[in-house]
Amino acid sequence: MTQTSHDRLLIIDFGSQVTQLIARRLRELNVYCEIHPYQNVSAPFLEDFSPKAVIFSGGPASVLDHASPRPPAEVYDLGVPILGICYGQQVMMHMLGGTVQRGDGTAEFGRAYVTPAPERIDMLYGWFEAEREQVWMSHGDHVSAIAPGFAVYGTSPNAPFAITADLDRNFYAVQFHPEVHHTPNGAKLYENFVRLAGFSGDWTMGAYREEAVRKIREQVGDAKVICGLSGGVDSSVAAVLIHEAIGDQLTCVFVDHGLLRQGEAEEVVTMFRDHYNMPLIHADEQELFLGALDGQSDPETKRKIIGKLFIDVFQKHAGEVGGAKFLAQGTLYPDVIESVSFSGGPSVTIKSHHNVGGLPEKMGLKLVEPLRELFKDEVRELGRELGLPPSFIGRHPFPGPGLAIRCPGEITRQKLEILRKADAVYIDQIRRHGLYDEIWQAFVAILPVRTVGVMGDGRTYDFACALRAVTSVDGMTADYYPFSHEFLGETATRIINEVKGINRVTYDITSKPPGTIEWE
Repeated sequence: MTQTSHDRLLIIDFGSQVTQLIARRLRELNVYCEIHPYQNVSAPFLEDFSPKAVIFSGGPASVLDHASPRPPAEVYDLGVPILGICYGQQVMMHMLGGTVQRGDGTAEFGRAYVTPAPERIDMLYGWFEAEREQVWMSHGDHVSAIAPGFAVYGTSPNAPFAITADLDRNFYAVQFHPEVHHTPNGAKLYENFVRLAGFSGDWTMGAYREEAVRKIREQVGDAKVICGLSGGVDSSVAAVLIHEAIGDQLTCVFVDHGLLRQGEAEEVVTMFRDHYNMPLIHADEQELFLGALDGQSDPETKRKIIGKLFIDVFQKHAGEVGGAKFLAQGTLYPDVIESVSFSGGPSVTIKSHHNVGGLPEKMGLKLVEPLRELFKDEVRELGRELGLPPSFIGRHPFPGPGLAIRCPGEITRQKLEILRKADAVYIDQIRRHGLYDEIWQAFVAILPVRTVGVMGDGRTYDFACALRAVTSVDGMTADYYPFSHEFLGETATRIINEVKGINRVTYDITSKPPGTIEWE
């Protein structure tokens, strides 16, 4: 459990797919919060955590099922405000003396409209200015009788108890999801809740930076630290933060596996070795990685090869740093949350992660993870606080296995060179048109097919490539970016004219549900 001097809000997770969004809404209000699965929250946990307020998330279970998820009963005796959302409302009502029933025609999934009761309360300040509010419902069961002490302050056609509250105990419960963007005014509810709970909103990046530097110094002392530097936002911010704390006790290891974008290795080395004057080992291992990938086409096999080699190479070069006792990683809070299964059982593996997993134990190292309390956009904010160049802070996410997963099928040096050039043209086009910061991630994939085409008076038999660009608010879901036909035509013409080996360009317009945003 993280120790912090800030007031803390506890989010008890009952398995909702959007629990992380609750934390995001709160962090936007400069409120420190942590998500913990319900099965990890006990009476001793509550005493140790000492939350200033508690939120119950939604979830897929029914409170009417045997052994359905519950918070500890002691949570209601803490004397702090509690907000229940969807399943969180139902479990609150169920435990406090209300009644929950099966759907029976009252299930709601999607957009709905809530109208207010005659009495207005502080929790609903800024709501119902147009007499009704659009919300996002996702429930099968419904509350049919509220618990003693509660009153109704908002209703929808299929949820007569859409908003309820016990004002004496500062307990609030809503059937809908205020955290999603389909509840346009939902952020206001969270703002009202944390204001009623007495949060001061002191969770700022300036304060976080000072605390993080102090904690790193306390943890590390005079020991040496090694950091796997990829040049991405997370590892870059972690490296600069740790270097600020302990200076040359930090040595970065940059593994060049030959799967980077055009000019990327030179950019990283120049940035950190020359500009920041950090001790940096540039491990040029392109031949090793590309040799091992020769003839491999299965995406998961490629990932595992890259992951294993990365660990071996990192260990070899990190061993050059005598006496290192700590390994630094750019672990983020979503990584921490996702590593804990809500049900306590095994989770489905969408893709294996490219990281230095297993190295701490193998090398006898302890971990330094100064970003593990932050979301991605908070890391970017911290990077600005630390003075990193905008070109690094605003970079689109890039996967650890690099171009290997933007090259479906077998990887060859020829295909990688074509891909690098095409991707550079595409990104240059996006920047020229001032679109880079509007897009969450954009890249080119070289497809495992070759097509016949005519260029000039000659026949070509070259590769096709696909352009992808997506928008995302939270990195959990995404939609394609709506380029104009003029932009796509201009970009396709440039790629075909400037990149030898491509004679056809397509644009991918698929959206992304929760899962992987990359091709493989």
